[in-house]
Amino acid sequence: MNELKGKVAIVTGGASGIGLASAEKFLAHGARVVIADINAEGGESAAAALGSNAAFKTADVSDTGQIGDLIDFTVDTFGGLDIMFNNAGIPAAMRSSFLDDDLHDFRHIMDVDLLGVMLGTQHAARYMAEHGGGSIINTTSIGGIQARRGQMAYRAAKAGVIHFTKCVAIDLAEYGIRVNCIAPGGIPTKILSITTAHLADPDEAVRELREVIKSIRPLPHDGNADDIAEAALYFAGDRSDYITGTILPVDGGIVAGMPLNAMADIEKSCATPISA
Repeated sequence: MNELKGKVAIVTGGASGIGLASAEKFLAHGARVVIADINAEGGESAAAALGSNAAFKTADVSDTGQIGDLIDFTVDTFGGLDIMFNNAGIPAAMRSSFLDDDLHDFRHIMDVDLLGVMLGTQHAARYMAEHGGGSIINTTSIGGIQARRGQMAYRAAKAGVIHFTKCVAIDLAEYGIRVNCIAPGGIPTKILSITTAHLADPDEAVRELREVIKSIRPLPHDGNADDIAEAALYFAGDRSDYITGTILPVDGGIVAGMPLNAMADIEKSCATPISA
């Protein structure tokens, strides 16, 4: 339980969900953690509940000045920075067709989901490069790996995170900085509720989406935020000292392929005459 003893971490989007689970995991393994989030009330409450080895700093990850302040705050509060978990992100509203999408949220999604990761990586790496290296972890999504319809801006941003992670891992390796990426899939967080909020029956839409996810996931059980936190812990610690530029799906096998029952349903539907 002392895997991260003596290390200092930042977790963006740390006030809830995957970010909060990861902050708790890092703390349990000996790290001191700064939770960064635009949700000041939630972040302050979380940090207070987690004890003296946790602190909170309000930060909009798309603002380079606020990210610079976040790094300074962390170094001033805990004396350094070893782990940067660029986890903050926002979803896009689901549309029935790309032709009906006005893309009004495109810039905001890109600013938070892609630019935010780039800024967090850059500012953290500037410190780490002069202080012996470190680990940078970026949250993407299986939506950035696997092509599907809908949510084009979100998928494009998450795909960008993947390619950026690989590129910057090469660029920063000479400084002893590892950069890796986690791709969650099918994790029950608030994201689906946000993406369906504009629909007539958002709760029913979330239920149906959960059923779809279950049907295409090889593993029968649901994942949770702690599964992502475990992956983050692995990348944060010394066990992954020789790993960089890696994309790790944590999705119950969704990107590996459909389970047999789902394939059988598809094959059955394909064999059914159109007139039936």
